[in-house]
Amino acid sequence: MTASFPIARPRRLRRTAALRELVAETRLTVNDFVAPLFVREGIDAPQPIVSLPGVMQHTVDSLLIEVRELAALGVKAVILFGVPAVKDATGSGAFDPDGIVQVALRALRAEFGDRIVLMADLCVDEYTDHGHCGILDEHGDVDNDQTLQIYAKVALAQAEAGAHVVAPSGMMDGQVAAIRTALDSSGFNDVSILAYSAKYASGLYGPFRDAVDVQIVGGGDRKGYQQDWRSAREALVEVDADIAQGADMVMVKPALSYLDIIVAVRQHTSLPVAAYHVSGEYAMIKAASANGWIDHDTVALEQLTAIKRAGADVILTYFTRWFAERSAAELRAEAGVS
Repeated sequence: MTASFPIARPRRLRRTAALRELVAETRLTVNDFVAPLFVREGIDAPQPIVSLPGVMQHTVDSLLIEVRELAALGVKAVILFGVPAVKDATGSGAFDPDGIVQVALRALRAEFGDRIVLMADLCVDEYTDHGHCGILDEHGDVDNDQTLQIYAKVALAQAEAGAHVVAPSGMMDGQVAAIRTALDSSGFNDVSILAYSAKYASGLYGPFRDAVDVQIVGGGDRKGYQQDWRSAREALVEVDADIAQGADMVMVKPALSYLDIIVAVRQHTSLPVAAYHVSGEYAMIKAASANGWIDHDTVALEQLTAIKRAGADVILTYFTRWFAERSAAELRAEAGVS
């Protein structure tokens, strides 16, 4: 006599919103997010970034207001990108004690202390007149080792200004070791390093480059130092190198086109894994929803959930404020507060 078994019916657990919420495997909270913020030298009012709807280039004063509002919404971390008034061959504004990010860091640290995690992007492309992430040699190529010396100076300037975390994004070989050595030898042992370990030469950075006024002189690119999008295994080589050199967290950038890389990195290390939901990923949602082609909130949540589901512990995204406001509104609704 053949035993019979009931047909599996997983739809039973999808039948109501309450059931779906009860068994959901992946949950987003405001604690998962870092808000990328731009601060610009030489402006007297915040400037909208056309290709990043809802995102601004801030003055130091408007930046303080923005971070106060983010903190009130429960956001625990921000990362700063600077736009200097003057650029030069070495990107000196990146390590000038009076450079725009250092000024902003001091103001934020004075007001918030340790209540907000202050991260600073550590690169020079926003500050160089040629648009590359390092110092150029006599042939016009990025000189890796000269650039490391600059990165060490930037790390010290950011740490002295109050950064809790420095985030080297230039993809130079040995950058984490150079930065860790500089920080430790100057007494900044407690400053963390979030390494952009697997940063790909993506076509999704266009709106960001608008935000920081970066153009590569001569129409070049960064394929000589950022990763080739066709290569996955190399990401783990980069991750291992950064961990060995002293990284406290590692990052995959961009996020959505590289979910397989996030999965692989998550399985490869026990360190916190960050993912950057980049400007192009954000802008595509904004543009498609503005044209009525997709539902903005549904797609934004779907994408951000996918990033966390793939294994990211920390998500850098321009949707941070939107998500925090949405979460706050849901909590008020649950409490019966209008």
